[in-house]
Amino acid sequence: MSGHVTVVGGGIAGLTAAITCAEAGATVTLHEAHRTLGGRGRATEAPYVAHEGAHVFYADGPHWGWLAERGLTGKLGRPGPSALLRAGFRRDGVFRRSAPAGFLRMLLDGRRRAPVDQDFATWAGRRYGEAAATAAANAISVATYDADTGRLSAAFVWNLLHRVFAPRPPSVRWVIGGWQAVIDRMASHAESLGVRIETGSRVTTLPDTPTVVATELASARALLGDDSLRWQSGHCVMLDVALRRDRRDNFIVFDLDEGGFHESYSAQDPTVAPAGESLFQLDMPVKAGESPADAHRRLERFADVALPGWRDRVTWRRTATARGRTGALDLPGQTWQDRPEIERGDGVFLAGDMVAAPGMRGEIAINSALAAARGALTAAGRLPTR
Repeated sequence: MSGHVTVVGGGIAGLTAAITCAEAGATVTLHEAHRTLGGRGRATEAPYVAHEGAHVFYADGPHWGWLAERGLTGKLGRPGPSALLRAGFRRDGVFRRSAPAGFLRMLLDGRRRAPVDQDFATWAGRRYGEAAATAAANAISVATYDADTGRLSAAFVWNLLHRVFAPRPPSVRWVIGGWQAVIDRMASHAESLGVRIETGSRVTTLPDTPTVVATELASARALLGDDSLRWQSGHCVMLDVALRRDRRDNFIVFDLDEGGFHESYSAQDPTVAPAGESLFQLDMPVKAGESPADAHRRLERFADVALPGWRDRVTWRRTATARGRTGALDLPGQTWQDRPEIERGDGVFLAGDMVAAPGMRGEIAINSALAAARGALTAAGRLPTR
């Protein structure tokens, strides 16, 4: 069908591709196997609005500009001064406001370039000491969801570290309502452009139109019959918990001991929990050979530090395990360019957070979707062949 593009997957990548193609004048049909859109951008229903995955954006990349230009970001939240005073680290089993000196030296050394072909633990350990390298690797596990971040490419970890902890005004943005609110706005915008959205529609064979496959790699592998569609990802357990409010509750805690992470949802967005309650998400990477149950127990001990007395104040809770669905990780010798290619041939293009595009998770999804959409539009005759 001339000028028609099919998008498989209704997460942030699929919606980005669908909007981009529709804006260029293509007729677009989007298929989502679930009854609701969103992928890992989904959230639970009110009164406790907890996300399937991350719930922040970084505004220092082109993906943010793409969303903002279309009015899709919505209203932003901001934590108050009292919340910012409750941000810090778990070090040696207790909450501390400061990081180790070696870790701080690492953050101030932002002009240094790390090698692609060495692991972070070895490279950083030689320059800043093993203790600082371990602390840094555990701190940035918030972005890798991996219990051994030190084994990854030094360049990959170094870039993430300076993205999250850079000594400049932070680029993190909290959207009121989180990713789900953005997903809802994207869906409405797509429909206003004429995109036909079919939920509960599982695609098992490729259509005869240019197609963007915006699913997890496992689903793309099955649909395309391509066993090469694999990449390493993290493995973690998560805890979403609502508590009766207490002044001792911390806003953000980076776990330098074991790689966990804790953050409040409600300090910057009070709409996600009932009055008088606070909502938090915590995660802990699962060690090699460890059971999820044991990882959950370690996560709860981390919660004891981040949220003193939390066990007696719970009003709602949810646990989950995520494996192979936490974004791409690059081993020594690998960069984002080595991940599965976006263009698969025969008018098929891949998008998502595990494919060959730069950024972190949601950014990779958007950046790859924009590239995939351009390819699909060219195949559909809506853009000139380059």
